[in-house]
Amino acid sequence: MTRAPLTMRKKTKRLLKNKTGTGDRTLADVVFMGTPDFAEGILQALIDSEYKVTAVFTQPDRPKGRKGLLQAPPVKELALKHDIPVYQPERIRREENAGILRELNPDYIVVAAFGQIIPKSILEIPKYGCLNVHASLLPRWRGAAPIQWSILTGEKETGVTIMQMAEGLDTGDIIDQVTVPISEDETGGSLFDKLMNAGAQQLIKTMDSIGRGEAVWTPQGEESPTPYAKMLTRSTGQVNWTRSAVEIERMIRALDPWPGTYTYLDQRMLKLWKASVPGISAGAGCGTIVSVSKDAIDVQTGDGILRLLEVQPEGKKRMKSDAYIRGYHPEEGTILG
Repeated sequence: MTRAPLTMRKKTKRLLKNKTGTGDRTLADVVFMGTPDFAEGILQALIDSEYKVTAVFTQPDRPKGRKGLLQAPPVKELALKHDIPVYQPERIRREENAGILRELNPDYIVVAAFGQIIPKSILEIPKYGCLNVHASLLPRWRGAAPIQWSILTGEKETGVTIMQMAEGLDTGDIIDQVTVPISEDETGGSLFDKLMNAGAQQLIKTMDSIGRGEAVWTPQGEESPTPYAKMLTRSTGQVNWTRSAVEIERMIRALDPWPGTYTYLDQRMLKLWKASVPGISAGAGCGTIVSVSKDAIDVQTGDGILRLLEVQPEGKKRMKSDAYIRGYHPEEGTILG
């Protein structure tokens, strides 16, 4: 691994000497940038630490639900709870935001799922630099949805990277990483929680190591292309029954809780929340219900049977398949999709 530039190490030690008094481990002032639940967990760790969060930048309130009522991002709600000033720029690239940050003069800017690209004019402001908490083992799974894509592709492990931000998308030097295993029944939601907790702990450890002058910065390798975690949309969740049962089962887990996996039965949406792969095939057309038992529905895919164990009819709550079968009476031979 590559040691940080000498100028960075000297500056870090000088700042520590100026800030740290007898018995006082408050090391630095931090501006935090983040928006969703994942970022909320990282912010909470900073609030609970001996670092001082002086301001929070997050996305503007957005309309949500059928009534379209404005809803504040989770990060904003947490910041206000702790009386931390909140800024909600539509575009972080506007010069007035750089001006605000220069006045705040933070030692760190910490970024976690902020949702906007940070420009060079801001990256250069903090004394210790901009740190990003990214939910993958970079350079693998750069992009917007690394948690879900690691499950979608059947990976056995993933992790969190603490990196020094650069102008490219998730391309800065790696400072620290922690590996997290992916269990066989892992969902997007459960892995989200694991990575949030791991990332929060690793961030504080990394900031402490930077402060002690012990951190190392390692450039990301560019010798081979790595998979990109493209953004998810609601349409991502629509099942293509020509895909294999294994792939669709992973999809159901990866997209739980959002955006969810769905198909159509009699032109009405049917969400799929839990399934298994029994390792059999019926030779029917893709998407055909080949068997309805007391508590499960078997559907033919492009390769193997997918056994539906928990579903959600349109306009109803999610339910186990036995309750769905009793109430809706799905028939063998029906084609989904």
